[in-house]
Amino acid sequence: MSEIRKPTLIESMACGGVSACFAVNFTHPIELVKTRMQVTGGSIGATCGGVMANEGALAFWKGLPFAWGRELSYTSVKLGAYAPVRNAIGAGSPDAPFYLKFLAGAITGGVGSFIGNPFDVLKTLAQTNTQKDSGLGSLVGNMYRDQGIAGFYRGVEVNIMRACVLNATKMGVYDITKGYVTDYTGWNRKDVKTSFSSAFVAGFFMTVTGGAGG
Repeated sequence: MSEIRKPTLIESMACGGVSACFAVNFTHPIELVKTRMQVTGGSIGATCGGVMANEGALAFWKGLPFAWGRELSYTSVKLGAYAPVRNAIGAGSPDAPFYLKFLAGAITGGVGSFIGNPFDVLKTLAQTNTQKDSGLGSLVGNMYRDQGIAGFYRGVEVNIMRACVLNATKMGVYDITKGYVTDYTGWNRKDVKTSFSSAFVAGFFMTVTGGAGG
């Protein structure tokens, strides 16, 4: 039986980005409501009702193309490049020091956040825009006209710090938890049950460390 070929860096990043793009189609309306609530201070019911009444149901997906761009840039790097970076710094073995795994997550999270920041800025602008007729092109044009290239990198320092913490926690805890799960249950590291259990634990700790960032 031939050995299964490991994906290349590009293949790994592409899989991470495409899977995130698929998922964001379902989470984007929730994020739009969250963003509107953070800006206005309104309740969930009032926010959802206001969007429906004033902008229509499709408004819950405002800025979705920018969200796709963010996932294809930020998420593809933070997820897809994690394993190659982890292996490059000597943290690929199950017994490697935990801080190296966290470092690999921080590196890929920070780099991905810098690359994806323009999409993040535009996505937030689109989500908070309450006008029905503002197209994506006008948002980009207005941003460049008023603030230049620097406008697309507003808040990049904070975004990078947040991404380093979140991705270090998520990927580091996920990697370490897989080792504990396999030792305790005897499941294979690539078993779906192992991945699900590890992702659940990593998601909890990521929420704890990054809850304030939203």
